[in-house]
Amino acid sequence: MNRSKNWFQRGSKTHADKSMQRFLRGFLIRVGIILSFVLIYKSSLAQDNAKTLTIIHTNDLQSRLLGFAPNREYTPFTLGDDQTIGGVARVATVIKALKQKSPETTLVIDGGDVLMGTLFHTIAREESAELRLLQEIGYDAIALGNHEFDFRPRGLAQILHTALFKGNLPALLCANIVFNETDARDDELQALFEQGVVKPYQIFVKNGWRIGVFGLMGIDAAEVAPFAKPVTFSDPIAAAKQIVKTLKNDEQVDVIICASHGGVTQSARLDASAEEKKSISEIWKGEDIDLAREVPEIDVVVGGHSHTFLEKPIIVNNTPVLQAGAEGRYVGVLNLQIENGAAVMKDYQSIAINDSIAGDRDIQAMVDAYQEMINQKILNPHGFSFDQNIAETAFDLTIKAEESNLGNLVADAIRWSIDQHEHDPTRPNTRTAIAVESNGVIRDDLLRGKSGLLQVSDLFRVVSLGIGMVDDQPGYALMSFYLTAPEIKKAFEVLTSVHPRKGWDYFLQISGAKFRYNPNRVIFDRVIDIEIAGDSGHFAPLDLSSRNQQLYKVGCNVFVGTFIKLVGDFTWGFLRIVPKDSSGMPIEDLNTALVDANPNAAGIQEVKQWVSFLDYLRNFADLNGNNISDMPEGYRFPQGRIVRVDSWRPALLYKNATAVTWGASGLILVLLVGLAWLTQVVVTRLMRRATNNRVRQQISKQAKY
Repeated sequence: MNRSKNWFQRGSKTHADKSMQRFLRGFLIRVGIILSFVLIYKSSLAQDNAKTLTIIHTNDLQSRLLGFAPNREYTPFTLGDDQTIGGVARVATVIKALKQKSPETTLVIDGGDVLMGTLFHTIAREESAELRLLQEIGYDAIALGNHEFDFRPRGLAQILHTALFKGNLPALLCANIVFNETDARDDELQALFEQGVVKPYQIFVKNGWRIGVFGLMGIDAAEVAPFAKPVTFSDPIAAAKQIVKTLKNDEQVDVIICASHGGVTQSARLDASAEEKKSISEIWKGEDIDLAREVPEIDVVVGGHSHTFLEKPIIVNNTPVLQAGAEGRYVGVLNLQIENGAAVMKDYQSIAINDSIAGDRDIQAMVDAYQEMINQKILNPHGFSFDQNIAETAFDLTIKAEESNLGNLVADAIRWSIDQHEHDPTRPNTRTAIAVESNGVIRDDLLRGKSGLLQVSDLFRVVSLGIGMVDDQPGYALMSFYLTAPEIKKAFEVLTSVHPRKGWDYFLQISGAKFRYNPNRVIFDRVIDIEIAGDSGHFAPLDLSSRNQQLYKVGCNVFVGTFIKLVGDFTWGFLRIVPKDSSGMPIEDLNTALVDANPNAAGIQEVKQWVSFLDYLRNFADLNGNNISDMPEGYRFPQGRIVRVDSWRPALLYKNATAVTWGASGLILVLLVGLAWLTQVVVTRLMRRATNNRVRQQISKQAKY
């Protein structure tokens, strides 16, 4: 009975449990279905709230409107038949196709230095070719770079006026420009800022989001913009912090993009081992990295200036830092996902601009028209044409951060050209003894290509920069002055001591001399000895002692000459150099040192470096009878004009040493003597203390007995 009751009770309980389980199971299924719908709904809402923004970017196009190099092999409308890269018509094809997919979610931005570097910039003030082309392609915003100021503030203002008169232009941005209120040379450009033609930032509305884009000029870029005066630039990070506040608080933007002409450089090999990377804090460094770190409110940095190709963005504090190389070699495409007020990188693509992309025919037609204008306005008056064959070469000539065959060629052309205009055989001191060029002014290699033919447009790119000091026309003018032997040594110390700290631009290429230097010597006194070529071409040692006050004629372009005159100011006076005239009097106004192409005409007729470079190559012998000059075989390799000697041998540490080395040696000697004296004092005191301790211990022991 009890067992039966217990069984019944157990059975009743089991039945109740099963009923409850069925109820719970059904309830949970219903809840799960409801939750699934809720989650799907929320996900749908999230997808609605998550919006995308595509940023297409380039930088440092530098008037590269044609594929290169050489230009003659560029075939924009046929595929697979040339090795050229770049070309604005190809860039246009890529950007237009990307923008057409979703124009309401796409921004096209350039990081600055649209101008300077090819023959096309020579008509920038009259035609504004570069800016009009970028407007036609569909660019939204462009940062001002240092090369935008190469025609001075007034020239930039003229370029902008031309673009406005002949159409329109994208938003031009610079947030840290400072105008001089007492100097009228920047008034025209300042007026354009006040009119809003150029502005600190621009607001774009894309896909319902407010996007703030502002521009910055980097510190290094400002330093290498000598023709920007009297315009100056404030600290970019401080300016960025102020602009970010304005964009966040006043403009209520959702996304902030900085188009920065600052730059990034590699501080370690990308393939460095983990062990090697322990010795460095980061792989990348530079002003754009600092900007992203110091101003984390910036969502994207579209960079420029350093010509760095970043296959993938550098992520700093969740901020992508971008740069697409230079000269239209690449177009970068960044896709952002904007969700809940935050911009997050979705993906990134670098598109190589080459012969796999057909050029845009409308854009190329504009380029062709500009090319004909260059012939008429710039080249024909000098007896040249855009695609004229000047010389042919069996090898490439390239520029490097060391002595190079192209550097030899450019420096030789300067010395030859100045002698063509100024050397009087009856006056030996009028012969140009030495010519100097800096890597920063040599802008492109000379590549043989398929045919080896070097045309005017390719040769111009090598020495394309500058503007006249007197005639205000494109191109640096050549100049000459006199230096003593110790001053020549100081000039060469720019290569040995300034270049390692300031970089590529400060490496010097020379003609008419040879020298050795030892990097182990004291800074600003690393040149061991110099040999100089005589009239016969044979080299003889140059007396570098202060007793030798003979004057030697030196040739260069205006940019290098100005630098030589000022180099002492930023080397604490150690490399102070005073350019002189033939009588030894200091030259105050360097315009008086300009080479005059026609002394019999009124004023100074500037000798342009690019014209003299073409003339020098055209002067070479025609070895195969095809009426085209041939590049001499002697330029196939560097000629050994600059020799680095790493040595700790006293003879090579002190040969031709100046007061810099002797002073440093004396200081070291004083420090060593002082250290020896201090060591002796310390040891003596320690020994005295030890002796006193032993005496006290003996006295203590004797006292116990």
